[in-house]
Amino acid sequence: QVQLVESGGGLVLAGGSLRLSCAASGRTASNYAMAWFRQAPGKEREFVASISWSGGSTGYADFVKGRFTISRDNAKNTVYLQMNSLKPEDTAVYYCAADRTGGSSRYEYDYWGQGTQVSVSS
Repeated sequence: QVQLVESGGGLVLAGGSLRLSCAASGRTASNYAMAWFRQAPGKEREFVASISWSGGSTGYADFVKGRFTISRDNAKNTVYLQMNSLKPEDTAVYYCAADRTGGSSRYEYDYWGQGTQVSVSS
């Protein structure tokens, strides 16, 4: 079992930055690939970024490339999402997810956090 708790969301002006954190607990949490997804009102949950268990491999959705960076600190069992140059269309609830193998499909992930709200005003 892996438990995930997100933090760091909030309200920011367009062009601003936020850093989300996802704290994982569980004996083997550091062995899991991790990802961030987001869900805006009335829309499907969509992939944002993923990172392998070692941190050596990352993946990003096209709409965040060059703006968002995913990283992890296995000593702290924490995954981060640094979000720069935020746009109003980035407004959503952001979820952290964990899986043994990872990927970009939400159906591949077994464990989910409760989500943290990110709101970007114009």
